[in-house]
Amino acid sequence: MIDVAADGRCVYVHAQALKLLDAEDFPSRLGLLCEGLEEVLDEYRPDQVAIETVFMDKSATSALKLGHARGAALATVVRRRIPISEYAPRLIKQSLVGRGAADKQQVQHMVRLLLNLPEVKLQADAADALAVALTHAHMSATALRTGIATHQLRRRGA
Repeated sequence: MIDVAADGRCVYVHAQALKLLDAEDFPSRLGLLCEGLEEVLDEYRPDQVAIETVFMDKSATSALKLGHARGAALATVVRRRIPISEYAPRLIKQSLVGRGAADKQQVQHMVRLLLNLPEVKLQADAADALAVALTHAHMSATALRTGIATHQLRRRGA
């Protein structure tokens, strides 16, 4: 989670991993995901949410589980009527690093730089989530300056 200052600077607010592996089965993990997300939404009350679109993984089973988790997260946010924007992984990498084929270390490095975070190891999932938030902040600012809708900008960068 980030805040965007009036001058466009992005400021780190919060990132956490939800503990889901203690659940006895996959449906229970989805329930924990929704509950954890609801707690974060209650505490921080974001104005907007951004999420990464699903990409095809090497394993169909992994991609399917990711799709279920993403659907549960989307439903949790939609029920609260918070606007959601979606970004492709390639566009996120392009937005932060300048090329869509950037590796995770490059993305993590840019997240640290843009949010002025200390040189501690940033958890991969937290870095990915913050990268999506930064991409949304940048795309929203560009949309505001150009008068082009954010969804149209996303289409051009995909």
